[in-house]
Amino acid sequence: MHAAAQCMTGQQQHEPERDQAEREGGPPHAGLHREQPNRRDDRTEVEELAAVSMDVNGTLIHTPRMAEIYSEILTRHGLAVDPDRLREGFKEVWNEFECHRQLGHERYGRGPDDARQWWFGLLTRLCERLELGEPTPFAAAELFDRFAHADAWEIYPEVAEALGALRSRGLRLAIVSNWDHRLPILLDRLGLAGYFEVVVYSQRAGAEKPEAVIFERALVELRLPAGAVLHVGDRVREDVEGALAVGMRALHLDRGGDGDVVRLTDIVEHLDG
Repeated sequence: MHAAAQCMTGQQQHEPERDQAEREGGPPHAGLHREQPNRRDDRTEVEELAAVSMDVNGTLIHTPRMAEIYSEILTRHGLAVDPDRLREGFKEVWNEFECHRQLGHERYGRGPDDARQWWFGLLTRLCERLELGEPTPFAAAELFDRFAHADAWEIYPEVAEALGALRSRGLRLAIVSNWDHRLPILLDRLGLAGYFEVVVYSQRAGAEKPEAVIFERALVELRLPAGAVLHVGDRVREDVEGALAVGMRALHLDRGGDGDVVRLTDIVEHLDG
């Protein structure tokens, strides 16, 4: 089922729309990208690039109809709510949950039903915040299942072209994402699974980005040194800083134009340049 802005971290099942301040992360964000671009490429002469790892939500896919889907399902279960009101409430509740969570701590647990329980807790708090009444387990189950299906998501238009171009250059591809156990089947249903040799997600790794554990797990499965892997994602702290901390290269993707690349196809131009 489904983050105040300075507390927003991690990969959510279906993030609320992020405003410019959330994408920028404040003044430290701007300094990072002016002062450290060369640092990310210093290893080029030492180790040849062999693989590219990527975040998922905000990088490969997004869920622009999240509020409408929630509204539709909750209304069907007797909790009628306007999508716009739900969208704002979801942002507030997600932020609330993020502010009470230790950075890098894996939220979804390791048991088979732990992720369901986490999302049910968030849904319950959302309904409480919106004064809708208590959600039923049936509504929670339907939402949990719906966001494991392709029709709840949209692939960014350039993704297939970018992934194909990277693979045509002989680069291996991997996923490193803060996500629960539904991610592999969702990637398959979206037609993206075949591009990626390695898929590492937080519930499986037992830690979330920016913790070193999740990045190191991907490096082990790729059987590559950190300097031979470039990580691309839409979060400065989780993706860029997390990857750099373990010795990987990193690019910040910001579709608003405030990162290293605006779209995935720009990665190819960056590498060629």
